[in-house]
Amino acid sequence: MTSFASVTLEVPDPTASDAFYRACGLGSFVKVRASDAPTTGFRGFALSIVVSQPGNVDALLGAALDAGATTLKPATKGFWGYGGVVRAPDGTICKIATSKKKDTGPAARQIDQVALLLGVADVKASKRFYVERGLAVAKSFGGKYVEFDTPSSAVTLALYPRRALAKDTGVPQEGTGSHRIVIGSDAGPFTDPDGFAWETASA
Repeated sequence: MTSFASVTLEVPDPTASDAFYRACGLGSFVKVRASDAPTTGFRGFALSIVVSQPGNVDALLGAALDAGATTLKPATKGFWGYGGVVRAPDGTICKIATSKKKDTGPAARQIDQVALLLGVADVKASKRFYVERGLAVAKSFGGKYVEFDTPSSAVTLALYPRRALAKDTGVPQEGTGSHRIVIGSDAGPFTDPDGFAWETASA
C-alpha cells in the first residue's frame, strides 16, 4: 500500500508561514517551502481541522486570526455541528470544525484530526487514479467524497468535488496557476488529473 507521508505548502515567506502554522497548532502537520509560482483565486484544496468541541474551534480560530489569518466564514452552528473557515496569510484555506454542539470541558487549542481536502473535477476518476497508484480507500460516497486510508500519516487525504469544496469554504471556485502544494509519498513523483503534484518523500 502506498504511504501518504507529508504535505508541503509552497509559500512566499517560509519563515512567516512557519510561524503562523506553529501558532495555530499545525506545525507538526504541514511543511512549508519558498515558492513564487503564479497563482490566482481558489487553489483547489483546503485543510480540514477537526476538534472535539465548539470551544476548541473558537480557540483555534482565535489563534489563527491573531496570527494574521482572515475570516472566510465566521464560526456558526449548523445541523452538522459547529465551525468556521479562515484563510492563512499565504492563502491556504483552513476549515476548523467539530461535530459536537456543546462543550464538555475547558476550551483548548487541541487538534484531533487534520485532513487535506483536494477539490477535483471528477471524484470517481480521481479515486481510480489514486487506487491504481496504491492508495487504499477508507470511505467512499460515490462522486461526492472519498477518504483514503493513510495510517502512516498525521494527515488524512480526501477528495471532494471542486465546486462543492469552494462553496463549503466560502470562495468562488475559479482559480488559475499553481496549487502551491506538494504531497509526499513513497509512490514516486507524479501529477494527478487535477494538477496536484506528488513527490518522493524524504526519509
